[in-house]
Amino acid sequence: MGLVLVLALDTSSPSGSLAILRDEKVIGVVSSTTAEVYSSRMFRELEFLLGELALKMDQIELFAVAAGPGSFTGLRVGLTAVKGWAEVYGKPIAAVSALEALAVQARSSAGLVVPVLDARRGQVYFGIYRRMAGGVGSPLALDGEEYVMTPAEFFEAVRSRATGAEFVIVTPAPELFASESSRVQIAAMKTSVESASEVLAPFIGQLGIQRAQRGDLADALTLDANYVRRTDAELHWKES
Repeated sequence: MGLVLVLALDTSSPSGSLAILRDEKVIGVVSSTTAEVYSSRMFRELEFLLGELALKMDQIELFAVAAGPGSFTGLRVGLTAVKGWAEVYGKPIAAVSALEALAVQARSSAGLVVPVLDARRGQVYFGIYRRMAGGVGSPLALDGEEYVMTPAEFFEAVRSRATGAEFVIVTPAPELFASESSRVQIAAMKTSVESASEVLAPFIGQLGIQRAQRGDLADALTLDANYVRRTDAELHWKES
C-alpha cells in the first residue's frame, strides 16, 4: 500500500495524534498534551512530522481518519481536513472508529472486547466487538452499534448483550471504573479492565490499510462522522 498518512482525533483527552505508516509499519508519530485544542495545532504537527521524515503530501497513498465517536468540533475539523487532502491529491480515505482502534489493543483472548471512551457529561462511549476467530490479534467485528450511556446504563447493556460470554473492557481511562459501584459490577460480571494507549493514530492507520485491502473506502463526498451523541442544537430542537 506504500505510505499511509493517518490523521486521528483523540477525543478522550486533550491530546490528538498523527502517524505516518509504510505498509503497516509506523515510521513516525506525533502526539502531545497541551492546553491548546488539537484542531488548532494539527496542521503544525503534520508539517513537523513530514519534515522529520523528509516526505511530501503528494507521496501519501491513503488517508485514514478517526470518524468518531468524539467531540463535534474535533471531528468536523479532522474530517474536513482529510476531505480536502483527498480531493487535492486524488487519494482514497479509510474511515475508522476510534473505539475499534481501542479494541484492537486488547491483550485478552476473550471472545468479546468492549472498548470504552470518556464521553464527558457523566457518560461513556462504547461498543461490543466480537472476535471473528480465536486468539489475540484475530479480526474484530462490531456487534450491533456504538453507544453513549451513563456508567450504570453501560453495565446493564453489556450484561444483557454479553449473555454469559467472556469479555474484557479496554479503555485509555481506567479511572472511569475506579468507583466502588463499578468495581462491584466488574467483579460480578467476572471481567477485567485493560488499560490502552490514548495515542490512536498508529492503530487507525493499520485498520485503515486493512479496510483499503478489502476495498472499504470513502472519498471526499461520502466521508461522514459517527458522532453517536446528538449535538446540543439537535437536543434543544427536540425539546422545543
